Amino acid sequence: MSGPEDGAAGGDAPGDDGLWHRAYDVLRRLAALSMRGERKDHTLDPTALVNEAFVRLSSIRNRMPSDEPAFLALASHKMRQVLVDHARRDKTKKRGESWARITLHEGVLITPRRHLDIIALDEAMESLAAHHPRTAQVVELRFFMGMTEIEVASVLEVSRQTVERQWAFGKAWLARELKRG
Repeated sequence: MSGPEDGAAGGDAPGDDGLWHRAYDVLRRLAALSMRGERKDHTLDPTALVNEAFVRLSSIRNRMPSDEPAFLALASHKMRQVLVDHARRDKTKKRGESWARITLHEGVLITPRRHLDIIALDEAMESLAAHHPRTAQVVELRFFMGMTEIEVASVLEVSRQTVERQWAFGKAWLARELKRG
């Protein structure tokens, strides 16, 4: 499988077929950047990550946003779900060995290449979303998607200053939550 062709065929793509292809290329580049510092034995590569996200997106294609930023935001969320599910399966297989780790490139916690436990990060993100849903959206778009503050502001229809404040708050929230764990 080399891309979103299956989901985009026959007019069942959101808006137009080109949206799937443009989004696939963007997500593939971002996934490659996010995963370039991964441990050598990681069994999920960037192409597999994006393909799995697109498979999950195809199951909800009738409710797909038609604009590219919103579509990318949804795809980003699906990629996060894929990473978490993969880490949980990996943890189950290892039965007590160290948890699967992923390197995230946006520097949410002090150092830019710090290794994080993706399951702990997902739990912290869920907690953030429960208490501060908009901040969780900002963090997901900035951290997992690699969007700029201006792009996030456009997707969420808020000011850049709001994104800056919520990004700073979200990073502090996650740092505190991950220290507890």
